[in-house]
Amino acid sequence: MSVTVGQPAPDFTLVNQRGEKVTLSDLRGRKVVLVFYPFAFSSICTGEWCDLRERAGDFGDDTVVLGISVDTKHALRVFREQEGLGFDLLSDFWPHGAVAQAYGVFLPERGMATRATFVVDRDGIVRWAVVNHPGEARSPGDYLAALAGIA
Repeated sequence: MSVTVGQPAPDFTLVNQRGEKVTLSDLRGRKVVLVFYPFAFSSICTGEWCDLRERAGDFGDDTVVLGISVDTKHALRVFREQEGLGFDLLSDFWPHGAVAQAYGVFLPERGMATRATFVVDRDGIVRWAVVNHPGEARSPGDYLAALAGIA
């Protein structure tokens, strides 16, 4: 079961592409967009992240975009550098997919997260969510619309 709108976002601590710990609750006071994706370097994931890269300035200074996949921090570092991404990419590698499981978006039969996005308000409450099949790309424009609705 996926986390639903109106619920507190499950807290977590994961390492980013540099091995630095990132804790969701430390970001209270800012809007957060959690972008779960199957794997770095796959064609749909790369396309989505390049689209987000192009729209980075539209998110505003009060918003943090975090990518979450089961890839290792090493793979995420190379992916981020190769695609010129300015967002932190977090590794949900071990325990394998634990954060994706907490959000209800882990696909155990495939060992990965599906495509899911959760917009979290400044108080840590999920205000918008979309969960797609791994082969279905999402629209970052939808994230921006959701963010605009949060005061």
